[in-house]
Amino acid sequence: MKKSVCVLFGGMSSEHEVSLMTARSILDNIDRSLFDVYPVGITKSGRWLYFGGAPALLTDSGWESSGSTCPALPSPSVGDGLILHEPLGKRRVAIDCVFPALHGENGEDGAPQGLCQLAGIPCVGAGIGASAVAMDKDFTKAVVSRLGIRQAKYIAIERGGCDAQEAADRAEKILGGYPVFIKPASTGSSVGVSKAKNRQDFIDGLAHALEFDHKAIVEEFFDGREIEVAVMGNTDLNVSCCGEIIPGEEFYSYADKYVNALSSERIPADLPPETSDAIRKYAAEIYRELGCAGLSRVDFFVHKRTGEVCFNEINTIPGFTPISMYPKLFMHGGMSYPEIITRLITLACEG
Repeated sequence: MKKSVCVLFGGMSSEHEVSLMTARSILDNIDRSLFDVYPVGITKSGRWLYFGGAPALLTDSGWESSGSTCPALPSPSVGDGLILHEPLGKRRVAIDCVFPALHGENGEDGAPQGLCQLAGIPCVGAGIGASAVAMDKDFTKAVVSRLGIRQAKYIAIERGGCDAQEAADRAEKILGGYPVFIKPASTGSSVGVSKAKNRQDFIDGLAHALEFDHKAIVEEFFDGREIEVAVMGNTDLNVSCCGEIIPGEEFYSYADKYVNALSSERIPADLPPETSDAIRKYAAEIYRELGCAGLSRVDFFVHKRTGEVCFNEINTIPGFTPISMYPKLFMHGGMSYPEIITRLITLACEG
């Protein structure tokens, strides 16, 4: 008997468009012989709509005006499932699993995971606690520090906590000068990230980062190659080989990922075996320490001269777009795209 899967996409975060790309890839590749699929999009204004149209319409906001939508209300009451307000009346659909193709705020920060927990519906990926901690780079670093894994030195700056000049003084003193990277604490896809080469860059970059979040992270520059590892599993973990992102710009920015398409990747990464083994070991340790489940992508740097490994960040709902490393890494290991999706749904249902 088929399972009913609700694929959630869109959302009110700065990564709305990335989520549309992820959802399209999932909907194009999910095995419909195994699953009845109910795509539900969240508009930028926060409306929930069931979408019954072609996945190709998810490249922009055209899906909202496609004529293939109706209001959809996920109920927090156990057993109610998804309530569709169709032209001929209200219909309730039992949902066996939710696959959140949501990125950023109210997507991978524990919010939809909490709704699923209230409703008693399995949800692909990490639970509330791990999602919330992994979403915040400051909290993630605090947890990972217990493992003794090398991380970039950093400071956290709260919006309104100090003025820009005071923040620059603090960064220069603690991090040892420029360049530094400035990131919103709780966004992904490199949204709001900048590289500051001097004080004015810092002031501008901090203001930009704080447009997206109430807190920013400022990190020392680590001259490294960008290495990513995919992890799948609940208790028994499947850790992929290491893949390398080769940026087309100075660093792997949002534009480089999704606009200019100048970046490339190398799978597997050209690393000494002992370095690859260490990175894969660290990825599993970090995944477990944060309490992750289902899937995550764990990102590292490998210093270009010394080969030192440095943990960068973890993403509990990694992209599933055509350029995304998570599916590519497991596909290199022999799994097909539909098999990856099926396995993740199975892991969610197993709990």
